[in-house]
Amino acid sequence: QVQVVESGGGLVQAGESLRLSCIVSGLTFDDYAAGWFRQAPGKEREGVAAIDSDLSTSYTGSVKDRFTISKVNAKNTLYLQMNNLKPEDTAVYYCAADRHPYGGLALVESDFDYWGQGTQVTVSS
Repeated sequence: QVQVVESGGGLVQAGESLRLSCIVSGLTFDDYAAGWFRQAPGKEREGVAAIDSDLSTSYTGSVKDRFTISKVNAKNTLYLQMNNLKPEDTAVYYCAADRHPYGGLALVESDFDYWGQGTQVTVSS
């Protein structure tokens, strides 16, 4: 059984940083793509960043140059380093894993098979 568990959310001020972590158990992380999505109050969930098994990455435009996605296969862990946070980054952040090694870079929800419960990130102005 695959489990996805996020951690690292919290309340920060604008301009500060946070690092989210996601542990994926029950599959061989080396062979799978993964990503981060977020959902702000009253809005649909959107893709934030993704990483394929070859470590290719993609980002939504609003977080480019501020967020960095990475993964450590030996630890089955996905990270999202978030710098220079803005109030509009406030959302519940979800980690997702894809059964396939490629195809997650388009940041489409339906491409991902396993989801965590989410972690709240709140950025005050």
